[in-house]
Amino acid sequence: MKVHPFQIPKRLHQNLLVQVDREMVFYNKLHQHAEIQFTLIVKGKGKLIVGDSVHPFEEGNFFVIGPHSPHLFKNDKTDEMAHKISLFFTETTFGKSFFKLPDLEELQPLLDISKEGFQVIENTEAIKKTMMLLPDLEKLDRFVCFFSLLKNLIYADKKTLTNFISPKKMGSSQGQRMQTIFDYVVTHFQNEIDLNTISGKVHMTPNAFCKFFKQHTNKTFFQFLIELRIEHACQLLNRSDDRLSILEISEQSGFSSISNFNRQFKKLKKVIPSRFAAEQKRRKSIQDSI
Repeated sequence: MKVHPFQIPKRLHQNLLVQVDREMVFYNKLHQHAEIQFTLIVKGKGKLIVGDSVHPFEEGNFFVIGPHSPHLFKNDKTDEMAHKISLFFTETTFGKSFFKLPDLEELQPLLDISKEGFQVIENTEAIKKTMMLLPDLEKLDRFVCFFSLLKNLIYADKKTLTNFISPKKMGSSQGQRMQTIFDYVVTHFQNEIDLNTISGKVHMTPNAFCKFFKQHTNKTFFQFLIELRIEHACQLLNRSDDRLSILEISEQSGFSSISNFNRQFKKLKKVIPSRFAAEQKRRKSIQDSI
């Protein structure tokens, strides 16, 4: 299946599209579309690849994906279906001048940051409740809830997903190459991956591959690989049990040296792995006590 472009199917006489995905595996092809995408993870865990970045996701997370931003939700396979709710719209959904109205000028900063994409990191309850309502609402109620959602997002605490915005849409052949790269890396990141192997997957020389990957992600291949491994380690560290040691987590995340793992982890997360795990447990303990 071609990954670019991805067309969002719209119902006749309906401006706002709400899509409910209940699948064992989310649509796992790297894709982009013209619409801004709001997504609530109702059930499931995994990794979101968007632009030049990798982010873990779990139940309750809310993401905004910018227009024409290559992305995919790669959920972990379990015996239960993963579940997410998404809302799609553009700045011209209600006409070219609608969001330019003086009464809506408060929304402009939100629309601007939505072009980069972000995750809401705190105070998500009202946003989650609204997203859960959307699939069952008719046109007017959906419209009203949409603007309630926008208002809540204005004041929500946000974390930018990516600062890299592709200057143009990715072509079908380019998208297919990136899909092949991501598919291989997400499947094999726990093993050693060298440039000859990964460049051969897309029939390129190592030098040409490095230039191609940097052009489309704004970072080197090994930067991306390390980030993917560190995000996987964060998921393991974030589990409630203590079955895995730091060394085991390092090995299961694709690092052959625990010293390198500690160094790379601190470089990206600003703390060592054991401190990160302790902070996550403390945060969960506080949330459970509320």
